[in-house]
Amino acid sequence: MKKNNIVLNPEERKELEEFTKKGVHNVRLVNRAKIILALDTSDGREPTEKIEIADKLNISRQTIYDVIKDFINAKNIKEFLKRKKRNTPPVEPKITGDVEAKIIALACGKVPEGRARWTLRLLANKVVELQILNEVSYVSVGNLLKKRNLSLI
Repeated sequence: MKKNNIVLNPEERKELEEFTKKGVHNVRLVNRAKIILALDTSDGREPTEKIEIADKLNISRQTIYDVIKDFINAKNIKEFLKRKKRNTPPVEPKITGDVEAKIIALACGKVPEGRARWTLRLLANKVVELQILNEVSYVSVGNLLKKRNLSLI
């Protein structure tokens, strides 16, 4: 018996086939179902070669191995066909509403001595100097001003 041999019962096979053909689903999840169907050896079926599956679905062979592992570890088909929850929360934005207001006020305020106007780098450095934020890139400051349709010119 081959390692990671996938044998589906008729109900599982039917559920996966319906998932690939009916409804609106995430393409990644549909591809997962197609991979398992292609590798199924129930009823004397010959599994499709992994390289053929990869070429047909335009995915890597490593993805196929990951899907096989996920399928084997899943409790049932429903769990297998669900998106995973994130292990880590998304990174909180540094520039919140309060910080945003301070940066905009700074940009609209008095220009530094010896300068004709604010630059993004000057603003970013001033934000750190005034300890509004520990660090901020001039790109982030530029994106903030662009989002608010503000210009330094």
